[in-house]
Amino acid sequence: MFTGLVQRIGALVAKTATGPGVHLTIDVSPPFEDLVVGESVSVDGACLTAVKPDGTRLVVDVSPETLRRTTLGDKRPGDPLNLERALRLSDRLGGHLVSGHIDGVGRVAQIKEQGPFVELHFTVLSQLSRYLVEKGSVTVDGISLTVASCKADGFSVALIPATLQQTTLARRRTGDRVNIETDLLGKYVEKLLAGRGAPAQDQRLNELLGKSGFLKES
Repeated sequence: MFTGLVQRIGALVAKTATGPGVHLTIDVSPPFEDLVVGESVSVDGACLTAVKPDGTRLVVDVSPETLRRTTLGDKRPGDPLNLERALRLSDRLGGHLVSGHIDGVGRVAQIKEQGPFVELHFTVLSQLSRYLVEKGSVTVDGISLTVASCKADGFSVALIPATLQQTTLARRRTGDRVNIETDLLGKYVEKLLAGRGAPAQDQRLNELLGKSGFLKES
């Protein structure tokens, strides 16, 4: 698990094909202390396993499934990557609980500069937007953000200067693809309700969740 608070911006050094998957070699400066083989690292929001941590260089494997689900296959040497080590139980939860399991890819639809602040609008498929609620949480390229507004085909977020300085979002341009992970709560609620049938008490629960913004029509 992660928090969505980016700790480093790494740079892709090399991408090497390994059958249907790839090795990514990432420059991490300053290096993560005590990073060990097998440790989970969020790379642009995708939970990957460190297979060769070596000082300022980090090598991770990317499976075919991850390549299909994320933007990592698009990356080229020199591209910046948001990095975060796994959450420890003693850490403060400054963002929100992030699994590192990307739900899908969205696109930057619009960028609105508001002085030192920026409002980003993204388009996503309805399979993702159904889990987004205004003032709820969403992860974009591994960054924990608050949904400012949402609609059937997308959502917007408001970025403060610190987020722009400490992540790759300041480099995003209209049309760029980004990794999206929706909040876990909505997916679990939907799964539980789907398996309970539709007695009267479940209908009342559906109505309550709908009024609270947790359920949307697909």
